[in-house]
Order: sequence, then C-alpha cells, then structure tokens
Amino acid sequence: MIRTIAALLVISAGVCSAQTQKSSVEFHLARGTQLMQEHLFEAAASEFEQALATNPTNPQVHFQFAVCLLSLGRNDEARGQFEQVRKLAGESRYVTYYLGRLDLLSNDYASAIRRLGSVAEDPPAPDTAFHLGVAYISSGDVVAGIKWLERAAELLPRDYRVHYRLARAYSSAGREQDADREYGLYTRFQSEHKDTEKQARDCTEALRTQPPAAAREVCYRMFDPNDPEKLTLLGQLLGDGGAYALALDPLRRAASLDPNSFEAWHDLGLTYFRLQRYAEARAPLEKAVALRPNFYGSVVLLGGTLYMLGDDDAALPVLERALRLNPSDAQTAAVLEKLRAERTKK
Repeated sequence: MIRTIAALLVISAGVCSAQTQKSSVEFHLARGTQLMQEHLFEAAASEFEQALATNPTNPQVHFQFAVCLLSLGRNDEARGQFEQVRKLAGESRYVTYYLGRLDLLSNDYASAIRRLGSVAEDPPAPDTAFHLGVAYISSGDVVAGIKWLERAAELLPRDYRVHYRLARAYSSAGREQDADREYGLYTRFQSEHKDTEKQARDCTEALRTQPPAAAREVCYRMFDPNDPEKLTLLGQLLGDGGAYALALDPLRRAASLDPNSFEAWHDLGLTYFRLQRYAEARAPLEKAVALRPNFYGSVVLLGGTLYMLGDDDAALPVLERALRLNPSDAQTAAVLEKLRAERTKK
C-alpha cells in the first residue's frame, strides 16, 4: 500500500494544507484556523460557516467555530456550537472547559466551578486553574480562589492576568505584602506582553508579505535565548507561516530550556513532521504524548510518524488510541482499516 497517511493525518490534526481544493471542508477549516491565529476572527467565522454549509455534522468545524465565536464575544452562539459538538461527538474535556468559561462570563459561578473543577486535575488548557480561581473568587470563596490562582501562577508564571487577579485576592484576604509582590509582577509582565504581541503581529505580517530573509530578520526580534515561552511562540509563528526549517532552532532551544513544556515538544515534532523528517519527529512527539497522553493532535501525529517510518507494530496501538480520543475522525478510521488489512496479508 502506498503510504499516504501523512496527508490524512495532517488533515485530522487540524493542520490542513492550503493546497486542498478550495471547495472542501478541510480548506475552509484550515483557512479559518489560520485566520484565528492572526486574530482575524470575523473572517475566520465566515470560513467556518462555509465549512458547515458543506458539512453541517462535522464536530471539528463546530468546535473551531465555537472558539471563534467566543473570541468575538458572541457567547450565546458559542454555547450553542459547543452544545452541538456534544451532540455529535459526545462528552469532551475541551467542551467542558469552554462551557465552564462561558458560565463564568454569564456569572453562573456555581456551574463554572463544577465544570472547570471536573477537568482541573488533568487540564485541557493551561489556563484552566486561572478561570477556576476567578470563579471561586467571584462566588465569594477567597480561600479556594487563592489556591487555584496560586496553581495558575505556577503553570503560567508570565501571565499578567494571573498576577493581577492573585494580587486582588491577596489584598481581599489582608495579605498586603503578597499583594504588592503580585502587583509588581503584573506590571512587569503586562509590559512584556504588549511588546511580544506587537512583535508577533509584525512577524506574521512579514512572513506573509516579505522575502524569507527579511521575514526572518523581523521575526527574530522576539528571539530570547533564555525565554522558553517566547521561543515556543516564535517557533509556532514561523511554522504557521510555512518557514518550517527556521522554526526548528527556537523550538529545540525551548524544549531544552523547559523539558516539561508540552507545547515546545509538540510543535517541534509537528515541524519535523511537516518537513517529512519522520525519524527526528518521533522523539519529540513521544515526549509530547508522555506529557499529555490525551491530547489527540500529538497522539495522531505520533501514530502517523511511526507508520511513515515503517514501524507498523508501534503505529497500530497509537492510531487506535487516537481514534478512541476522537471517534468521529473518519480519516484515521480509514487508515487503521488499511493498516490492519495490510498486516493480515503478511
């Protein structure tokens, strides 16, 4: 069998190629996702609507559309889309997380605490503890709120939102010295965040409009050899802009500086996969899966990598696991069927 799994799995993982036929669901999904990364949410919503017009039962499109609507502040519509994902694909930690955030935005703190608390020990998103902490604080439970905000500060040490909320919570609890420390961190990281946002926008624009050498010069203004988060962001921006080879160095540095960074390992493996350097993709993806064993994107990419390397015995259980994580993925199901048939012939 000709090994076409790479293309199938890239589509399944949500990193579809822009070369897909423009009339397809996959094209609109990929285009919408790209526009969201560029913070062009209105345009992204239009792409997702076109994808749903073609295939209204695709849960992945409903999910991305829901996230986009949330970013636009169209919260009631976002909730409807997330509920549609539940109907089509069943319960999901990711949907629970977003519904919890919507509960928080609508001041339904009890429901927000229930939903976010149910996924907080194995968080689907790094800021789960932050939103849970805010929900507790808003409900009047300052002690529980501080507990979760302190955990959020450990997970997201440079997120100025966390430090601001924690400072306010400490102040409410009469812990003024702790509050002063957190307000100082808030001021520091808010300033850094504004600089990084501008650099990221400049990089994205340069990758779209300038020659590779000039784009690299613009993007590398945000290169910080001692900041794994900025290095990971730089690698992601370069990868999203198609500059895969340039993305490798910052991502390798990020993974070295922070060996427990799921994002760095996942994006490094994804970049090697995009470059068809499957032997080098294997170890980073294995590390990413070890860090977050239930993240479908990493699992399916690891399965595809193992298959492309000809290690069918290792690929089969990984792809089976990917399908259990996302039972609606027809592409992976088809690949598994072909792989099993191929093994039966041996």
